[in-house]
Amino acid sequence: MRAKDIAYPSLFAALTAVGAQIAIPLGTVPITLQVLFVLLSGFILGSRLGFLSQLIYLLMGSLGLPVFANLSGGFAYIYGPTGGYLIAFPLAAFLVGFLSERQETFLNYTLAMLLGILVIYLLGWFRLGIFMGGDFRKAFIVGVAPFVIIDLIKGGIATIVAKRVKQAVTI
Repeated sequence: MRAKDIAYPSLFAALTAVGAQIAIPLGTVPITLQVLFVLLSGFILGSRLGFLSQLIYLLMGSLGLPVFANLSGGFAYIYGPTGGYLIAFPLAAFLVGFLSERQETFLNYTLAMLLGILVIYLLGWFRLGIFMGGDFRKAFIVGVAPFVIIDLIKGGIATIVAKRVKQAVTI
């Protein structure tokens, strides 16, 4: 394993932690910049290292480090109502990286971004619905609907930033 294979995933785990602290409270699920950094980790680091970066982030949080939104951490937080979103992060980063590695076109990046966001929503919505006693309609209204436009904007930003970073830097 090369030094950059350790440094870059650690950097994106830290960026995701910082993104979690830039939060706007909105009911049960706050608006944060985590999704932006999850997508960027997949785009820039690729499937394997993007996945690893988000796994490191979850490990830090589950060990109690205050890396989740509102400077919180601990395994109970992963098990809580927003835990599905968190657990989806490594999978989303992997899928974004996998798809964007195949062909670095705007269309491919857009499809990868949409799939990454969809995975985060599906797992987050499912966990939130279970937490709400099986009321998946309410979970959708609270945990998905308010974020769609915001996350698409973040996804667009991630797509543009990733393309530019990959043109400027060889990772």
